[in-house]
Amino acid sequence: MSMYRTSLAACLALALGCSSMAAAETTAQAMPETMDMLRHAIATQTVEGKNQVPAFARYLAGKLESAGFAQSDIEIIPVEQTAALVVHYRGSDKTLKPILLSGHMDVVAANPKDWQRDPFKLIEENGYLYGRGVADMKSNVIALAETFMRLKREHFVPKREMILVLSGDEETDMASTRELAKRHHDAEFLLNADAGGGTYDAHYKPVVYEIQAAEKTYADLRLTVTSPGGHSSEPDAPKNAIYRLAKALGKIAAYQFPVQHNEITLASLKATGEHSSGPIAEAMRAFAANPADAKAAAVLSADPAYVGQIRTTCIATMLDGGHALNALPQRADANINCRIFPGTHVASVQATLAKVIGDPGVQISARQPPPVESPASPLRKDLVEAVTATIRERFPGVDVVPGMSAGASDSMYFRNAGVPSYGVDPDFSKPNDTFAHGLNEKLRASEVPAALDFWHSLLTRLTQ
Repeated sequence: MSMYRTSLAACLALALGCSSMAAAETTAQAMPETMDMLRHAIATQTVEGKNQVPAFARYLAGKLESAGFAQSDIEIIPVEQTAALVVHYRGSDKTLKPILLSGHMDVVAANPKDWQRDPFKLIEENGYLYGRGVADMKSNVIALAETFMRLKREHFVPKREMILVLSGDEETDMASTRELAKRHHDAEFLLNADAGGGTYDAHYKPVVYEIQAAEKTYADLRLTVTSPGGHSSEPDAPKNAIYRLAKALGKIAAYQFPVQHNEITLASLKATGEHSSGPIAEAMRAFAANPADAKAAAVLSADPAYVGQIRTTCIATMLDGGHALNALPQRADANINCRIFPGTHVASVQATLAKVIGDPGVQISARQPPPVESPASPLRKDLVEAVTATIRERFPGVDVVPGMSAGASDSMYFRNAGVPSYGVDPDFSKPNDTFAHGLNEKLRASEVPAALDFWHSLLTRLTQ
């Protein structure tokens, strides 16, 4: 009895610690189911053209229904060649607007011949999980689904409704995202599991956690050069469509857009720089203190991980030209992928590129769907406090700051529809370490149970 009283007194004195231990035990119990679901998710090839997103959505729907969700609260929305999944977790107060929880079920293509491991088989090696989508972003899709299932089994009733909105073509056309934003724009705010997140240093020490409150505008621009063509035995180099396009691309490659900044990027760079070392960290601190510091800007611009934080970027991603091996090309096209700093209009970027190219024969047009310019979301005190408390359960004292994504996410359509949106990916990683969209995509295995803890803690905080 005395030992019991001692343990009870210890728990009362260390209530937070005991609570964390209980949560960890529950997370440990959820891990086998979570990993089984993640293995299934990685094996389901939800790449463009395979038509597997609807099957994956049905799989998740079945799991959620088995955990106690009513069929009427689960909806699979067919959209073109893909699908979206919507799951309602009903709240007790019908007067409150819901919270949206966003992610995407699709992944970019992966050629097994190029990978060291089968990209569509979950493999664990040396503390990492490997597989297409393990970082971007099937591990978080599964973590969100598992958290919904866990809360339902715990008979948790939120005060505010939560709605899981999973798109099916975030990596391509975003048609399902547009449909979701059209249907669910009357929300308090959106939490996106595909943006924000934490940074480790080289020794896996947490540096900073960013809440994504803004993102750059995504735009695909087509460069087109046309020519009458002719027989290849009678070349006319100055009029050759491929040569003219190549010259234009060379000029774009040599050009850098002007340095830009806002309060969000300065806060992010300052916090990251203060907890890091080396030339990049010095440049972050210098730029945060003085955005006119050209030397600091040059150092950041030379690093692929940070150039997008201080400039608009445009880069060639695809080429197409010619129609026959023995004919002069009648047409040559290139895709220029631009990530445009908030506040800069797409039209001004097109005008800048036209001036840089200096050839009126090179046509520049925006590809469909039209680029979406979305405003930064205002930082909510209640949200920042809840995320900060949740992150510090894992890493006490770590700085939590606003951040801007250099890439694009589903949030842009919801922001454009008037829903404040925030990226709160629970994962921590070293810069350029996950290889998302690239070869041998990976994620630290320890991030999966940490994500389960994060979502359970954050969602109960925000909805009680």
